Amino acid sequence: MQLHPGDLGWFWRFGGERTAAAVRTWSRDGELVAVGMLDDPELLRLAIAPELQRDDELAQRVAEDVSLPERDVLIEGKVYVEAPVGSLVLELLHKDGWDFDDPWVPLRRDLSSPVPDPGVRVEVVGPEQAAERTAVQRASFDGSTFTDERWHAMAAGAPYADAQCLIARNEQGEAVAGATVWSAGAGKPGLLEPMGVHRAHRGRGYGEAITLAAARALQELGSSSATVATPAFNVGAVATYRSAGFEQLADKRDVFRKG
Repeated sequence: MQLHPGDLGWFWRFGGERTAAAVRTWSRDGELVAVGMLDDPELLRLAIAPELQRDDELAQRVAEDVSLPERDVLIEGKVYVEAPVGSLVLELLHKDGWDFDDPWVPLRRDLSSPVPDPGVRVEVVGPEQAAERTAVQRASFDGSTFTDERWHAMAAGAPYADAQCLIARNEQGEAVAGATVWSAGAGKPGLLEPMGVHRAHRGRGYGEAITLAAARALQELGSSSATVATPAFNVGAVATYRSAGFEQLADKRDVFRKG
């Protein structure tokens, strides 16, 4: 799974117009067959209808569109495409000289069984806690630009109707970790994106706790599973998700064209 409704929902923090401008779609006979989102001008995340991932005509068209800047998908220079593992478009791009990038680790937790209690106080974030949620995010990721204004823009977006932001508190009541979960509807995989622990409170199990809370929230929203992905070099994040009962799946790699 390369693109989830929650990915669009998280991008929506930049506003609806910018989110729409970042989306590319491919259709055949009036039916949507592929959707791409430009996470950055040089990175396209691509979802393809499962039954068409080996379709030659579609793969040829997508490969052409992402390779030619005049098609208004990707810019000139060094660019990346993230597409489903095993899809023909990845093979065509690699055959055309694109290289494989560093691996990412996808992880998944089945939600058909009860999820353990996280063991800390967890709150669902509303407008009154938005400042705490964004502060935890900025303290978790260097360079984060998640502001209160962007939280409100995200929360006003259509995908957030099936989403929740969570914060975990320590015994002193401080917000020490945060996460956002996205449902794609009952019986479908849910997404955990993003999750972070305040840099001043790391090494105390709060990452595992907020991940368990996120899985429980997705279960309550009707999701069949909780999914997440992290760069393979981030061994701490992989260990945290595994400790929260997530199964590590086979690595996946983007392809990129050298500038």
